[in-house]
Amino acid sequence: MSTTPELPVLAGKATVALPLERAFAFFTASFGSWWPPAYHIGAAEMADAIIEPREGGRWYERGVDGTECDWGTVLTWEPPHRLVLTWQINGRWQYDPDPAHASEIEIRFVAEGPERTDVTLEHRYLDRLVEGKAIADTIVEGGGGWSTLLEAFARAAGSHP
Repeated sequence: MSTTPELPVLAGKATVALPLERAFAFFTASFGSWWPPAYHIGAAEMADAIIEPREGGRWYERGVDGTECDWGTVLTWEPPHRLVLTWQINGRWQYDPDPAHASEIEIRFVAEGPERTDVTLEHRYLDRLVEGKAIADTIVEGGGGWSTLLEAFARAAGSHP
């Protein structure tokens, strides 16, 4: 029996002014256009953040100097309803290539009408990460949590033609 308490699941939610299919496509294909460039782990400033559109695909950032830094992989690709990614960024804000140390982020898209989609996010298994508590604390306290990022996504989607 483990004496270390399991870290809580982090969650976020936002409503996007796009139909279901377009919300999923904008979230995934235009990820770098709405993800805050300050939230990167590479040595260079971030030029783009990319989610490859397939199971087994990479989730990574590209620096302004062309270097790439992995964040994780795509575990589940079910457009337009569901996406599951590994989060392989440890508590020192470094990529950890060991999949046994990966947490998971599940994003679900649910139509709330012809032009509105609810987007929910669940970040689980943070206890698998090396220094996972540091990640959880930073996400909750430093960045305002996943809802703050999803709200940024909703604003960007709302101005997307």
